[in-house]
Amino acid sequence: MINFGTWLRQKAGCRVQKLAVDAGFSCPNRDGRLSTGGCTFCNNDAFNTSYCDRRKSITRQLEDGKRFFGRKQAGTKYLAYFQAFSNTYAPLPLLKAMYEEALAVDDVTGIVIGTRPDCVDKEKLDYIEQLSRRALVIMEYGLESCNDETLRRVNRGHDFACGKRAIEETHKRGIYTCAHLILGLPGEDKVEMLRQADVVSSLPIDILKLHQLQIVRGTAMAREYERHPFHTFTLEEYVDLLADYLPRLRDDMVMERFVSETPPKLLMAPRWGVKPQEVTRLVIEKLASQESLCQ
Repeated sequence: MINFGTWLRQKAGCRVQKLAVDAGFSCPNRDGRLSTGGCTFCNNDAFNTSYCDRRKSITRQLEDGKRFFGRKQAGTKYLAYFQAFSNTYAPLPLLKAMYEEALAVDDVTGIVIGTRPDCVDKEKLDYIEQLSRRALVIMEYGLESCNDETLRRVNRGHDFACGKRAIEETHKRGIYTCAHLILGLPGEDKVEMLRQADVVSSLPIDILKLHQLQIVRGTAMAREYERHPFHTFTLEEYVDLLADYLPRLRDDMVMERFVSETPPKLLMAPRWGVKPQEVTRLVIEKLASQESLCQ
């Protein structure tokens, strides 16, 4: 398995920093096309950084993002990360204007487009394919689960087959393809999550992002949790799960992350009290100990 930072440096030939952008998109699960409630786990305030503000231009957000991180190393380049909500959910001419504005900013060498698999079509993917020939482009799809019953339960608004089609259509155009999944969604036990690891590994994705289920204030899931609390991972349980999950993935898959951190004021559960780096260390140690036992 390949580390995302290493992979990015190899592709760009230098250090690369992602800069989040809130371009003012909405979501078909919020604007009434599919639903008005959104996915039950979703609160964008849990991951939007301080310099992201949809009232500012894309250029201004990126320049503010550069200042936020500072130039830690000469020659650093940037990826504009269209992160908030569904960043292909607009007419193609508007998408073109936004992506091109981002790529025109000094030292921005590519873009990451976070979106839903039901918000792409042939016309949009054909354009993004053209864009990928002159810039580093990553399409990041929120799959969240490979289980249709789970997707219905969290009000996702599409099934797994939709996600699979979007990934296959993106991959065949030669666009770097990333999938995002949440481990520990209600109704999924360890057996089911490990089954999904095999499914994920069979998909033509280049990059994988995983994180533990977090109950975030202001979401439908938080209200459900308050009424009828359900199990969330302990730190030890999550480390054990990953130690079994990660070896099931393809060796050539790039792992961007497998843990996430929500601001304490928004996080209801689980409250582990450790930084993501510590979780990463524990997982690496667990994998190493398992490997030594097999030798």
